[in-house]
Amino acid sequence: MKNKVKNIIGELARLYPNPVCALIYSEPHELMIAARLSAQCTDKRVNMVTPALFARFTSIDGFAEADVSEVEEYVHSCGLYKTKASDIVNMCRIIRDEFGGVIPDNLNDLLKLPGIGRKTANLLTGTLYGKPAVVTDTHVIRLSNRLGLIKPKSDNPLKIELALREIIPESEQMNFCHRLVFFGRDVCKAQKPQCENCVLKPFCVYLSEPKRLKTSRKP
Repeated sequence: MKNKVKNIIGELARLYPNPVCALIYSEPHELMIAARLSAQCTDKRVNMVTPALFARFTSIDGFAEADVSEVEEYVHSCGLYKTKASDIVNMCRIIRDEFGGVIPDNLNDLLKLPGIGRKTANLLTGTLYGKPAVVTDTHVIRLSNRLGLIKPKSDNPLKIELALREIIPESEQMNFCHRLVFFGRDVCKAQKPQCENCVLKPFCVYLSEPKRLKTSRKP
């Protein structure tokens, strides 16, 4: 497994030498808010919504003092907009009042914020503070299983996070997750993976699955 992981990391690094977070942001609180909006919503949609939102509310204080109904108008197209708008305003109030306006740098404090789960908390600590972090988004979950990094297979985000922390070097964890997101979008797609163009094919267990083999024999 060690050599397999090393080779996968190397191939992904070659394809995506400078990985960045798919969510567009300028300030730490903007990443936090964009991440909250991304729940059950595409990053593409979030990136379309946030420019106007961040132009209207330019700081943590601005969001903390915002009328939730106005925030709802800006984030309506992201889905679950009432809950998300409420979480955004309340998390900013807590950060302003309890953390001096600074995004916490640890999971324990981040998980106290409304609407923040482990996936977002890891994204924030890894991206903003450079700490070891594994972000188990849908692409990371799918590819970890297809590549056989998770044994037995699992769709449990926490189990996958802990398993990847064991096999991915701490210095590579955040970049590894960013790269899997881009690779999942470009090549190893959920419905129609482009296996013929996949540089990770030598390490893939998905191709050898009975259902996959049966499908590949069809004319």
